[in-house]
Amino acid sequence: MTATTSIRSLSIYPFLLVLFIGTICSSMVGSFMAYYIVEGLGRAPWTISLYAAGVTVLGIICTRTFGRWLDAGVAPFPLIGAALGGYLLATTALSISPSFWIVLSFGVLGFGLSSSAVSTMFSLGAVVAERCMMPRGRSNAFLRATVSTAWMVGPAMAFLFSERFGEAAVFKLALVLAIIWALMWWRIIPREMTLRPRTGSVESASIRKPDGLWLAAVFVFCLSSAHSLTFSALPLFYVREVGLPGDAPGMAFSMKTFVEVFAIFTTPMIISRFGLKGPLVVVALMATVTILLISYVQTYPQMLAGAALEGLYYGLYASIGISFMQSFSGNRPAQATALYWNVLSVSGILAGPATGLIAQAYNFRTVVLVASAVAAFAALLLFGSMLRQHLR
Repeated sequence: MTATTSIRSLSIYPFLLVLFIGTICSSMVGSFMAYYIVEGLGRAPWTISLYAAGVTVLGIICTRTFGRWLDAGVAPFPLIGAALGGYLLATTALSISPSFWIVLSFGVLGFGLSSSAVSTMFSLGAVVAERCMMPRGRSNAFLRATVSTAWMVGPAMAFLFSERFGEAAVFKLALVLAIIWALMWWRIIPREMTLRPRTGSVESASIRKPDGLWLAAVFVFCLSSAHSLTFSALPLFYVREVGLPGDAPGMAFSMKTFVEVFAIFTTPMIISRFGLKGPLVVVALMATVTILLISYVQTYPQMLAGAALEGLYYGLYASIGISFMQSFSGNRPAQATALYWNVLSVSGILAGPATGLIAQAYNFRTVVLVASAVAAFAALLLFGSMLRQHLR
């Protein structure tokens, strides 16, 4: 069976199911780990940065390397399997011994490797959608909506399970879901499928980055940093400083991603009518105001309202932002997609230590206020580039 035939034989919907289950697994750990390190293990907030930095550095290396391999014609099947194996390793180790040193060893190794899965699946998904005659903007919306729906389920599941059975039980649940993910990967993703014919050299697949791609990367870095700061700080801000119950962070994540899914499906229309840069400036301004409002949350209804606004801006940003990066991809789409996810990961590297250090010196509300300022800088950066381009 040829590569092209294999791609055509894979329907978009079974593929989205694999992406959905895999993202549920990732989102459970991604949203819960900072909370677990501080509340479950009793560690100081700054120690979050040790875990976050290790996972993100390893994730960047794997995602960049896998992106080059994909553009050189390597099959996605074993790369997804490697990411899945890392997740199984980490969740198995933490199910047996949920200690801080296991988090920093097996957790960093396994979850760092598994973080490459989303980029690989997005690169593969774009090709599958193309073979199904689906436009790029619409396929990005489907992929992002699948990821967002999984994020609506995963964090809420993690925090509710933690509240009922204890923090360490979350890793056992994650292990069970990882086994389901592995079975779907084995059954649904064809083994010989590739994104493009083999070039015979991974080096020949290296991407040349134009100036516009660097601007897009810096903008995505800034707005993603604002989101990463709030993402890291909000669970502890809501529980420790506002005094909301332990399941509140999970409900906030669910509300955010519920609105996010609907926002994502409006983006193909927005892009076709207004382009990419203008809407992204507006989205960055929305993020600035939304994050600032969240810092004043005092009650459960206010938290849910703030989460809905967060989902609105992030849904628009997530779908338009990846299209913005891909518009500079040329003939190396997997590496451009990998660069997008790596920029998100780099923002996580800085957001993790920043959250811990700012909270250690001040509090978690201050982290949220800093995030609002970073989002404002992102809006000014992109608006300034548009203004310079207009004045030329």
